[in-house]
Amino acid sequence: MAASLKKGVLKGKTAFIAGGSSGINLGIAHGLGEAGARVFIISRKIEKVDAAIGELRVAGYDASGAAADVRDYASVTSTLSTAREKYGEIDIVVSGAAGNFLAPALGMSANAFRTVVDIDLIGTFHVLRASYEFLRKPGASLISITAGQGVHPTMFQSHACAAKAGINMLTKCLAMEWGGAGVRVNAISPGPIADTEGMSRLTPTPESVAALKRTIPLGDYGTKRDIADLTVFLCSDSARYITGSIYDCDGGSSLSRGGIVEAPTMPQH
Repeated sequence: MAASLKKGVLKGKTAFIAGGSSGINLGIAHGLGEAGARVFIISRKIEKVDAAIGELRVAGYDASGAAADVRDYASVTSTLSTAREKYGEIDIVVSGAAGNFLAPALGMSANAFRTVVDIDLIGTFHVLRASYEFLRKPGASLISITAGQGVHPTMFQSHACAAKAGINMLTKCLAMEWGGAGVRVNAISPGPIADTEGMSRLTPTPESVAALKRTIPLGDYGTKRDIADLTVFLCSDSARYITGSIYDCDGGSSLSRGGIVEAPTMPQH
């Protein structure tokens, strides 16, 4: 990946990434590693963690990790302790573990709804709350990964909408409570990101891809690198006065929920 932020801007810092074995979160791990941070990732399946660590090390980054389920507070705490034992105080925490599926509320069991809320919202609380005693204070930067559903009601996504709205408010509340200790808490809301499992499910055909791109003001999907670059910025000294903010990184797609009408052909003069 071509560097678009200065290499070494996070040199000497330690990053803990929940859900870091795949997708956008693994892209964030690459971005933080390239910026000089030591990276510790967790995910439920150890084989996925090991594969991601191998990929990060091949890229030249100092990476380690462990298996943990964000729904289990004790498990999260244990891996944070392991990360601190290896690397020292933690400077950066990214909470990105998530689960989702399309389902109408009447077609969803209570357990299905609870599962998404447990992973997304309760899991984010576990990661951020458990991390507090392991953080470098002042100076730590915490990032929640949310989504547009936290602001925009979406059919067949009542579970995700509820969970992401909770993450947004949790981010703001923790920013208020922990600011006095010099801990910054922000969130990133990715839009349509290429080469992710979610977009493969939502737009499985070239026609559906083209139709969605027509609704995006910038006219294209974003990349994992776009999210990684924003994460690096928010964790750097350049963002030292930013906390409690929810950043859309979506090409403007959240502005066009009602769709974009193609401009008519203008007469030539």
